[in-house]
Amino acid sequence: MALPDSEEFDVVVVGGGPAGSTLAALTAMQGHRVLVLEKEFFPRHQIGESLLPATVHGVCRLTGVADELAAAGFPRKRGGTFKWGANPEPWTFSFSVSPRMTGPTSYAYQVERAKFDEILLNNARRVGAEVREGCAAVDVVEDAERVRGVRYTDADGREHRASATFVVDASGNGSRLYRRVGGTREYSEFFRSLALYGYFEGGKRLPEPNSGNILSVAFESGWFWYIPLSPDLTSVGAVVRREMADKIRGDSDKALAALIAECPLISEYLADARRVTEGPYGKLRVRKDYSYHHTTFSRPGMVLVGDAACFVDPVFSSGVHLATYSALLAARSINSVLAGLVGEDRALREFESRYRREYGVFYEFLLSFYEMHQDENSYFWQAKKVTRANRPELESFVELIGGVSSGERVLTDAEVLAKRFSSGSAEFAAAVDELAGSEDGSMVPLFKSSVVREVMQEGGQVQMRALLGEDAEPEAPLSADGLVPSPDGMFWLPAQGTGE
Repeated sequence: MALPDSEEFDVVVVGGGPAGSTLAALTAMQGHRVLVLEKEFFPRHQIGESLLPATVHGVCRLTGVADELAAAGFPRKRGGTFKWGANPEPWTFSFSVSPRMTGPTSYAYQVERAKFDEILLNNARRVGAEVREGCAAVDVVEDAERVRGVRYTDADGREHRASATFVVDASGNGSRLYRRVGGTREYSEFFRSLALYGYFEGGKRLPEPNSGNILSVAFESGWFWYIPLSPDLTSVGAVVRREMADKIRGDSDKALAALIAECPLISEYLADARRVTEGPYGKLRVRKDYSYHHTTFSRPGMVLVGDAACFVDPVFSSGVHLATYSALLAARSINSVLAGLVGEDRALREFESRYRREYGVFYEFLLSFYEMHQDENSYFWQAKKVTRANRPELESFVELIGGVSSGERVLTDAEVLAKRFSSGSAEFAAAVDELAGSEDGSMVPLFKSSVVREVMQEGGQVQMRALLGEDAEPEAPLSADGLVPSPDGMFWLPAQGTGE
C-alpha cells in the first residue's frame, strides 16, 4: 500500500548505520515519533570493523543492545598491537591503560559490520522507531526559519514527504544532505589517503591474550590494518597517500599483493592465508579521502552526526566511536528540546561543542601517533610530519575547535599548535619506549602521555554513566554556561548554579 503523501514525526533520521540507529533508539525510547530512512536493505557491507569500549559498554548499554552484542560471538578486542614508531618489535596498547576502563569493561569487539549494523538497526525498531529500508532522502524541506522535514523516494521510486521537528543526517561520508546545514567540508592534508582492502581466510593470529586485537603495521608506503573478524576471517587493508595512487591502480589483486610484499610482518601473518573471492567479502575495495570535517554541525531543525559531520583517520578505530558518541550527544539535545528542558539553540550548541572537542582530541592523538614514526626515506612518512604542515591545515583545525576548549587548550595560532603536536608526539613516543621496555607489561607508562589520557577520557565518562547511572560522579560542564548529562544519560540539564 502506498505511503501517505505527507506524514508527521518528531524526528526523521536519514541513514540507518550506527549513528542513525543509535540516535533513533535513544529518541524513540523517550516516546518520540521517530522515522529512519535507509537507502539500502540490511545486511549490507561496510568498513570500520574495529570498535572502542565506549561504544560497547557505554552507548550500546544505554540503547539496550549491549547484551545482544555480547551474545553475537564477535571477537573480543583488548586493545591494539602496533609495529609503529622507533621500536623494531610490536607493542600493545591495552584499554586497561585507563583507570576508568580497568576491569570487566576493558575490551571492545571486532565486528562484521553487516551483522553489527543490523543488530543496531533492529534494536531501534524494537524500541519504537519506524524503519523504512530502500528509502533514499532527496532533499530537506525548509523555510526561512528552519528545516521542517525531508523529501524521499521509496524502493519503487515514488516520492514522499515527512515533516519533523528535527531532521538528522546520519547518512555517512556519501551524504547528500550535509550541505543543507551551511558551511563547507574541509579535508585534511595530513590524512588525505587511499585504502585498498579485502578479506582473507586462514591468517595468523597474535599470541593470547591479544589474539582479538587489531594489528596496525607501518611500512615504507604507508600502514596496514589487520583485523580478526572470526577465528578464520580477517580484514586486511593498506593505507597510502593519495599522491601514491599508482600503487593501487590497475589490477587490484596484484596491487594488494605488492603492498603486502613490502611489509614483512603482514606477509608473515598472511603466509598461509587465501583471499576471499566470493560472496560479500569477495571484492577488493578502495576507500578515499579518509579525514574531513564540516565547518558547522547543525542549524535550527537539523543536525549532522557520524561521518556526515566529520571523520578522522582510522588507525585508532575511532569511526564507530565518533558516530555513536555524536548520536548520543545529538539525542540528548533533541530529547531535551522536545521535553521542554532546554532551548534549542543552547542544546545544539552543547551537542556541537562536545562533538568538535572529541573529534579534536582524536585528531591531535593521531597527529602525535603519525609524528612519532621515523622513516627518513619514505615519502608517506615524511608527508605525515606535523612540523612540516602547511598553515591552512592547522588554521582549519583551530577554527574547528575554537571556543569549545578551556584553559591552556584554547589555541589561536597555527605555529603554536604545530609545536604542541610535536611535543605531544615526543611525550607519546617516550611512553611507548618505556612500555616496550617494561617487563611486567604494565600500561602505566602510556597513561603518562597527555594525548593518551585525553583520547580515553570522554569514552570512560560515557561508560561510567551507562554502568552506574545516578551513582556516577557528576560531570563538569564544558564551559561556564554549559550543560551536563542527566543521571540516566538521556538529556542535558543546566549545571548546578546555572540556569536556562
